[in-house]
Amino acid sequence: MWLIGILYPSNLKKSTHNMLLDEIPSLDLADFTSGDPQRKAKFVQELGFAFNTIGFVAIKGHGLTDSFTKALYQEVENFFQSPDALKQAYEIEGIAGQRGYVGKGKETAKGFKVPDLKEFYHVGQVHRADGDSVWEEYPENVFPAEFPDFETHTVQAYQTLEAAGKALLQAIALYLELPEDYFEAKVLHGNSILRAIHYFPILNPDALPEGAVRAAAHGDINLITLLMGASAEGLEVLRMDGKWIPITALPDQVVVNVGDMLDRLTNHKLKSTIHRVVNPPREKMGSSRYSIPFFMHPRSEMDLTCLDSCVTDEYPKLYVDMSAGEFLTERLIELGLLKK
Repeated sequence: MWLIGILYPSNLKKSTHNMLLDEIPSLDLADFTSGDPQRKAKFVQELGFAFNTIGFVAIKGHGLTDSFTKALYQEVENFFQSPDALKQAYEIEGIAGQRGYVGKGKETAKGFKVPDLKEFYHVGQVHRADGDSVWEEYPENVFPAEFPDFETHTVQAYQTLEAAGKALLQAIALYLELPEDYFEAKVLHGNSILRAIHYFPILNPDALPEGAVRAAAHGDINLITLLMGASAEGLEVLRMDGKWIPITALPDQVVVNVGDMLDRLTNHKLKSTIHRVVNPPREKMGSSRYSIPFFMHPRSEMDLTCLDSCVTDEYPKLYVDMSAGEFLTERLIELGLLKK
C-alpha cells in the first residue's frame, strides 16, 4: 500500500530545497483534471513541492481499477513462474533489452559491480501506421503466446499510465511556468517502457555475492516513473540528509517519481531521488516480489538542455547539453544492457 498524507506549508512558492519529509506526499490527479481552476492550481503547486523536495509523490485518480491491477499482476506472476526455457524464448538479442524478457543477472545499477536480483519483461509502444518516422527507432513488441491475456493487460496498463503521465507532465509544465502543452509533442509516441519485474526468491542467502540486492540504489533514466503498487515491501527512497525512507502503499495509488531526464532539464530543481529495493528479512527471502513501473520517456530528439529559467547565479548549470536519445544510450551502456 502506498501511504500517505502530509500537511503542506501555506506558501508553496517559498524555497523548499532544504525541507526534509518523513513521508511522500499524497495527491489526487482528479483535482488537476476537474475543470476547477482552484483545485488545478493547488494540485500544480503541491506536485511541484513534492518534486522539489523528495522527488516522489503518491497519486490516485490515475485510471487503473483495483480489479484490473489484480488481473495484470496475476498474468505477470503466471509468466514468471514458468520454466526458464519458456521465458528465455522471449529474450531478444541485439536490442539492449528494450522489448521482451530480460533474464536474471543482466542489469547492474550504475556504480555497482553485482547484478540486481531480478528478471523482467519490457513492453513498449504499439506501432501505428500513421507515417511517424519514430516507429523506425522502436523494436516491435513480443508477447508470450502461452499467456494470451498478458498482451491485453500489459498494453492496457501501458496506455492508461501513459495518459496519466501526460496529465502529470502538463502539471509539471505549469509549475515550471511553461506552456501547459510544453511536453505534448516531446512525448507523442515517446520511447516509454512498461516493465514487469519479478524479484525472484533468494533460496540460499549465504551464497549471495557481497552487495547483491533486489535493486541497488539508483535513479531512473526517464522523465517520470509511475509505479503500480508492488506485491511486497522493500522500496526505499534516499532523503537529502542521507536517511532511507521506506515507502508503503495504498491499493488505489501509484507512486510517481522524477527521473534523471527531468532532473537534467530543470537543472536539479525537480529532483531525481535515489531509491532502491532492499532484500527482505531472512525469513521472507523465499518469497517472490512483483512490481510494475511505467518509465515515461520522450522522443529521442528531445533536447535536455537545462531550461534557462532553472539556471541562476544561486543554482548554476549542472549538466552538459544532451538529447534524450544520447542520454538513454549512455545509461543503457552503464547498466550493461547495451554493449559499446
